[in-house]
Amino acid sequence: MDIFAQLKTGILTDSPEATELIARAVAQALPQNCTLALHGDLGAGKTTFVRGLARQWGICGHITSPSFNIYNIHEGTRQLVHVDAYRLESAADFEALMLDEFLRPPYCLAVEWPEKITGALSADALCLEFSIREDKHLLKLAD
Repeated sequence: MDIFAQLKTGILTDSPEATELIARAVAQALPQNCTLALHGDLGAGKTTFVRGLARQWGICGHITSPSFNIYNIHEGTRQLVHVDAYRLESAADFEALMLDEFLRPPYCLAVEWPEKITGALSADALCLEFSIREDKHLLKLAD
């Protein structure tokens, strides 16, 4: 079963390492240029997932949520632009960042808190939901 079929039903992980492994599998299956909308509460595993993407693309640096910077750009075999939209108030705030000027193919634009910038992301963005279930994390494709 491919990774996206698994994500449709949901995948439970019990450690950051397991979440990163799922992200690595997703990274291998993503199209060359893509946008990910990462929905979920604080601590649900969004940044851990982005770290897994980064590792798959040969990015070895420290990957943290860009809460204060709003976004970080990482270079590897694919450019990874990691956005934390929590402090943004609208799609206009996101567009003012002019990230499209920085995107260099092949790229992945990974956006945490995309609900803060409704309408700003492309219609073909892959939406993933992250949640905490007891002592495990659940990753699932959004319906």
